[in-house]
This record gives sequence, C-alpha cells and structure tokens, in this order.
Amino acid sequence: MVEWITTPGLTDYLSACRTMEARAEAIARGEAEEAIWLLEHPPLYTAGTSARPADLTDPDRFPVFDTKRGGQYTYHGPGQRVVYVMLDVGRRGRDVRAFVKALEDWVIATLDQFNVTGEIREGRVGVWVVRDDKPLTATGHKPEDKIAAIGIRLRKWISFHGISINVEPELAHFSGIVPCGITEHGVTSLVDLGLPITMDDLDVALKKTFGDVFGGDPPM
Repeated sequence: MVEWITTPGLTDYLSACRTMEARAEAIARGEAEEAIWLLEHPPLYTAGTSARPADLTDPDRFPVFDTKRGGQYTYHGPGQRVVYVMLDVGRRGRDVRAFVKALEDWVIATLDQFNVTGEIREGRVGVWVVRDDKPLTATGHKPEDKIAAIGIRLRKWISFHGISINVEPELAHFSGIVPCGITEHGVTSLVDLGLPITMDDLDVALKKTFGDVFGGDPPM
C-alpha cells in the first residue's frame, strides 16, 4: 500500500525535509507504508549534489537550501506541484536508473492526460515540451521548455525528494538560477501552455497514472 498525503497551503522546506527523512527511516524499518506527498513550497532555490555556484545568478532573491538529492539548482514556489516520493526502491528492483525512468514515465503519462506531450532528452534531466507555438531557434530547431524537474535521494534503498511539475508558478522566479544548469532552453507550465489546469486536476491525473507505471490499484 502507498499512502497519499496532500498538504494544503505552503509547506516550510526544512520541515518537509525532516518529515521525509523520518518517514523514509520508518519505511526502512518496516514501521510505515510507502508514501506520496503532494505539497507546495514558498519561493526558494535548492542546490543538488551537482550544483555549480555560478548557476545561482541571484543569490539574494530567495532562500537557498543545500540538499543531497541528485541534480543541480531548482526553483520551488507557489503554483508548482511538488511530489515527494518515499518508495522502497529495494523492493522495486534495486535499479536506480530504472526507478528514475519510472518517475519520468509517470510525469509523461500524467501530462498526457491533458494532451501535453512530455519528452526526455539525453543529457538533460527532467521532462521537456517542444514549443510548436514559438519561433525556431537560431540553429533552426523548435524550442523546448522544461515543465518538470526530477531529483531523488536514497537511504537504505528508500527514496525521498522527487518531482516538481509546473502548474502555474511565477516563471520569472526561475531567472535567479540556471535551472538544472541548462542555459539554452526555457521553462514552461501547464497554464503557460494555455491549459486552465488546477492543482486538483493535476493531482487526479497523478493518482490515475501512478498504478500504470508502478503497479497496484489507483489510490482512492
């Protein structure tokens, strides 16, 4: 069984990290079920284990937190659905690459519920959307914008941290960092793509598609 938790309002980042770590430890001890935690954070930047100092272009704009999840700099803020995944990767095959791919597949399947085609790119973490509505780039290619970020950490084969999907965040807030170290592509959201999707709509889609990717019945 996977417990689904939804927290309304804005959740303090450090408190969330403490809660995730405690839950992951309890899962590892066999004292708690796996969990998916849906929440939003106040505006902040996080630095993953591969973050480069030069990619934090406006360090005084929002609080900055070092985190031991994989990846580089990311932004979290209102209008972005953060999905913390506390799952037993040991029981799910002990294959970290396959687990990350499953997370990517889950995001892509969720976006597909809104007729949005999410794609992954070699060498670029996260999920991307090709922008047919924008002019070609200087190299003659269609522009691509990032719509979801992925970064996890494992402890005793239990995952924590996870996914963020842009529903309707303030996209200008991403300008204080080089998101995931990539300068040649932009950032988008479901609303920026012209879709009047709410956070509740996204949550329904996440729950509907979870079992297709990870197995089991959809949560009630």
